[in-house]
Amino acid sequence: MKKTIIISLLFLLILTACGNKATADPAQTVERYLQAKANRDTDTIQQLLCSEMESVLERESRTFESVTGVHIEDMACTDEGGGRVNCTGSIMATYGSEDTEFPLTAYRVVKEDGEWKWCGESS
Repeated sequence: MKKTIIISLLFLLILTACGNKATADPAQTVERYLQAKANRDTDTIQQLLCSEMESVLERESRTFESVTGVHIEDMACTDEGGGRVNCTGSIMATYGSEDTEFPLTAYRVVKEDGEWKWCGESS
């Protein structure tokens, strides 16, 4: 009996440790969102969009559709509190033969259903 209880507790501990922590931090959520956008990962973008922004899913997913070489350089995001995450770094993309830099900025996040969600640029 004692062995069963110990095994059950260990199993619960392992399950808790393996839980989804990917959106536990606002800055981490924004970094995941921006990487998904650069990778055109529609499923991840959809998971990380706040309900207010669901109507722009297609636009967000297709932002870099007509370019090549999309990648993020030197991204660092910091939770500023109050639903604001400030990021430095850039998204780089090639239009034809010209490299274009899109500087990262400040973003708004909201907590929905216990998870942080990306909710657009912050003013």
